[in-house]
Formats: sequence, C-alpha cells, structure tokens
Amino acid sequence: MNRIIKSALAAGFAASLMGGTALAADYSAPSIVTVASTWTGLYGGLNGGFGWGNSYHIDTAGTRSSDFDISGGLIGATVGYNWQADNIVFGLEADWGFANIEGSTTGGCAPGCSTEIQSFGTLRPRIGWAFGNFLPYVTGGLAWGLIESGQPGFTNSGWEVGWTVGAGVEAKFTPNLSVKAEYLYADLGDGGYTVAIPVAAKVNDLSIVRVGLNYHVDWFSGGY
Repeated sequence: MNRIIKSALAAGFAASLMGGTALAADYSAPSIVTVASTWTGLYGGLNGGFGWGNSYHIDTAGTRSSDFDISGGLIGATVGYNWQADNIVFGLEADWGFANIEGSTTGGCAPGCSTEIQSFGTLRPRIGWAFGNFLPYVTGGLAWGLIESGQPGFTNSGWEVGWTVGAGVEAKFTPNLSVKAEYLYADLGDGGYTVAIPVAAKVNDLSIVRVGLNYHVDWFSGGY
C-alpha cells in the first residue's frame, strides 16, 4: 500500500513540474519590435523654430543704411511624401507658415529703416540614408517669403522668391510619428519701398533652425 501511495505522489510531482515548465514558457518575455518598417508614404505635421540674418537699405542714389541684424521666430505646417529603395530615401517636402524675423536701424537712416519677414515657405526635394528609425538627409529647393520693409510713413510688403539649402535628421518613435530637426540657409531676394525715390531692402545670410513633429501614413504596411 505504501509503495502505491509513493508511486502516486511521485507521478503527481513529475506532472506538476512539467506543468510549471509549460506555464513558464507561456509567460516568457516578449521580443522587441522594430518601430520603423519603411519610410515610404505620405506625412504631414507642424514645425517651429528661429531665424536670423542681416539687412540694409539702399536707394537708387546710392544712399545706404548701416547693416543691421534681423531675428525672430516662425511656426507653420509641413506636408511631404517619401519613397524608400533599400536604405536610400527620396522625398518631396513643402512647408509654409508665419514668421516674425525683424530688425531695424537708424544708422545712415535717421528716420529708422526696418525689415521684417512675415511669412516663410519652401518646396524642396530631399535625399537621405535610413538607419532603421533614423533618417539623416540633405535638402534644397525653392523658398519664398513675405517681406515688409520701409521707414515711418513709407512701408511696403511684397512676396519675394529665392532658394534654400540645408540638412537635418528625422527619427520615428512610433510607426506613425516622427520628430525632426533641420537647418536651412535661404536667399529670398530683396524687399523694397519708395520714399522720394525707390529704396531696396536687402536681406542677407538668412538662417533657419527648426524642429518638427510629423504623422506618417504607411499604406504599404497597412499602418494608419
């Protein structure tokens, strides 16, 4: 009888060990999932940052103000599309927003000369090399801005078109969300107004540093 009881206890103990091993296997740690599967797809988001440069005013008679700094913030929206082939990512991106990049001087301009970039936008191809979730890139293309310039009682606003080049890096932290930081150098051309004779408001060495948050629509993997 004792032998039968001992055999039954041994069988039950062995069964409990097997069950515990199977349970432990069921609750093993989950594997880490890679965030970015592809950069291909449509995206859009918001951007904001800071711009700086310099300006001076010169009339058609050659009278010239002192150089003066312009600086200020900007905020806007971004939309674009990426195509990925292996690690190479080609993209086309457009952005447009409000700006308040301004400055003034009385040097060589007693009433006061002022320049303000009130809006800034670009349309740029870009190319990058994807390291999984990270995408460093270079970019360049069309730039435009609304420039208001003048002296007290004599101001004018006009759209000016130029070019821009730059570089940045973008990183996905979910399959659909990314953050980016970029630097752009831009030449928007000159503003202008008339006092007694036409005056050109020169804008030089405009630099933009900004960050952005984008939402990506990945149709190819079914992510939204």
